[in-house]
Amino acid sequence: MTSKARSALGRGLGALIPGAGSPPPGEAPAGAGGAAEIEIERIDPNPEQPRRLFDPAQLERLADSIRRHGVLQPVVVRAAGERYELVVGERRWRAAQVAGRKTIPAVIAEVAPKDRLELALVENVQRHDLNPIELALAFRALADSGATQEEIGERVALDRSTVANHLRLLELGRDLQADVEHGRLSVGHAKALLQVPSPEHRRQLRDRIVAQQLSVRAAEEAARSVASLSERRPKASPSPIDPNLAQLVDALRDRLKTRVRISGGSGRGQIEVEFYGASELDRIARIILEGM
Repeated sequence: MTSKARSALGRGLGALIPGAGSPPPGEAPAGAGGAAEIEIERIDPNPEQPRRLFDPAQLERLADSIRRHGVLQPVVVRAAGERYELVVGERRWRAAQVAGRKTIPAVIAEVAPKDRLELALVENVQRHDLNPIELALAFRALADSGATQEEIGERVALDRSTVANHLRLLELGRDLQADVEHGRLSVGHAKALLQVPSPEHRRQLRDRIVAQQLSVRAAEEAARSVASLSERRPKASPSPIDPNLAQLVDALRDRLKTRVRISGGSGRGQIEVEFYGASELDRIARIILEGM
């Protein structure tokens, strides 16, 4: 892609399309902008599409709009032999199929295969169509192609820090990434989990965040506490736990909805109950005092 095209990315996709080709022989013109009505079955999806989740309900709503008003904005395709390949507009293309259309208005642009991801990413960023993990994976793909975080930010009109923060999300395990992808955890919660070095402790904190609907601030306080305890705790091999005490620990955890540890034995020892913030301390204290 030329430097002129790259500088246009932050201003919008329209700045990238002026050089789009005219409709090929046999394709019907579809209005201004060099768009043509192309048979949907001749168009293949973009293999570099960063978006992985397409909400069926949203597609149906868009399809209903297309049935009533048609496709108001052309998709962008590139010629690929005797067929076409989507560059941007996959949601419209999918919804048009749901709506039962045989053709779709498309602008035919000269786009090199190496630039497909970048253009698809720009469209999705501008429409806010990507979830944080999809965005992070797209940023990583651009980084793998040699782009720096600053260059990626310039291409999609985002700060370098935003790019860096999204890339950090990929340090989470795939199960936690799925929580972010499906909206069970926010980006703020995910950033809090990244403060916890241990994958096991991350998953435990994740369960607390979801079960107790912790705010981002409370999750951050909890993460700092867990990380601090992990750093102070000696790396010693755990001693065998008395089965009766282990059963008691499980019962206390279920009752208090927090992490509980017992050190020592049945003759003498300590019970440690974790809490994250004043509100949770108050909750745990009320549960304990109610039983007295």
